[in-house]
Amino acid sequence: MGSVASVVDDARQEVERSFVEQFGGRPTGVWAAPGRVNVIGEHTDYNDGFVLPMAIDRACYAAAAPREDRILRIHAAQLGETVELSLDALVGPGSAADTRGAADPDMTPLAEPAVTGWAGYPVGVAWILQQAGFPVRGADVYLTSTVPVGSGLSSSAALECATALALAGVSEFELSTAELALHTQRAENIYAGVPCGPLDQMSSAFGQDGSVLFIDTRSGEVKPQPFDLAAENALLLVIDTRVSHAHGENGYADRRSACERSAEFLGVRALRDISLSELPESFAKVSVGLGETFARRVRHVVTEDARVEQFVEILHQEPVSLPRLGHRMMQSHASLRDDYEVSAPELDLAVATAVAAGAHGARMTGGGFGGSAIALVDRDLLSDVQDAVVAAFAEHGYTEPQFFPAVASAGAHRIA
Repeated sequence: MGSVASVVDDARQEVERSFVEQFGGRPTGVWAAPGRVNVIGEHTDYNDGFVLPMAIDRACYAAAAPREDRILRIHAAQLGETVELSLDALVGPGSAADTRGAADPDMTPLAEPAVTGWAGYPVGVAWILQQAGFPVRGADVYLTSTVPVGSGLSSSAALECATALALAGVSEFELSTAELALHTQRAENIYAGVPCGPLDQMSSAFGQDGSVLFIDTRSGEVKPQPFDLAAENALLLVIDTRVSHAHGENGYADRRSACERSAEFLGVRALRDISLSELPESFAKVSVGLGETFARRVRHVVTEDARVEQFVEILHQEPVSLPRLGHRMMQSHASLRDDYEVSAPELDLAVATAVAAGAHGARMTGGGFGGSAIALVDRDLLSDVQDAVVAAFAEHGYTEPQFFPAVASAGAHRIA
């Protein structure tokens, strides 16, 4: 705990110093929002299903101060770039006047957002908060992050949540945890044009120390679950393949569309409504009506929802069976690789090698097409697993991966 607190304090001091260098004057506050590891439950969130993520001790930090005018200036430290625009330029046609409390809001992406690229994520947050009726003030915002970009650990959601809290703080209005998750997801969907489900933003907003979050994405219910791997002399190892991905430029939207078309074809609100017992009949119907590719997408979602519930059941057993947890992880990866087709050669190699070296189980995590894998590893085998993966990547000519343990951490909050 002390080391985590020390890292946060060092980050706070650094971002405060950098804010002064970039903008002059001192920030009125510093906010942090974590990235996340999704332990199991991939591509189920936009199907109204179940997910089991945890916030991690890698975060985006936002230092901010209010301005007397309506200008919003945002600096991204890792890119060395600044975007500046008037908040008044973010009010325009084609946007909902007030999305607070809307049961089923229009998530259609804006045709011509004022800003695109990396800046679309934080600017989109300012836009959605204004559209929802919050009194956003002009501000200077300095952003820096320890969440690797493109790693499948949700660097974008961390950035969005940190920005939202910073804007709320300097503008002196409150955002509930649920509002934080809801509006940052809408910003990514509508303004940045990425059709993500609520998993990433809910993970960053609701994270708790020492817990994974069992989330029902239809109801929005969040149930923290104990995840004390240290008591089992084990850890969850993140293997960052350093193969970058971008959801807006890959097959993410195609997968979501296939799921929505399949649900409509089957006459259900979402694929979450197909039970395991109904899967064989549903698979056959979709195979005939839409094609086998669509049927395999359905099979992944239905079986993945079941795996999440099974994983939670195992967590509550005494003693916790790490091999059984690992088995569910391996099933998840095989389904993502074969039925959902969102893995990558580097991810498959990392998973297979980690398990061959003694890990209880491993799987890709995140949207896929690159990014990170996670492995459930006994502490005394950690070096063996890491060495084996490094050697396998070298043998295949891949870039050397990076490793770090995933520590279940607190959600987005003010740190100064």
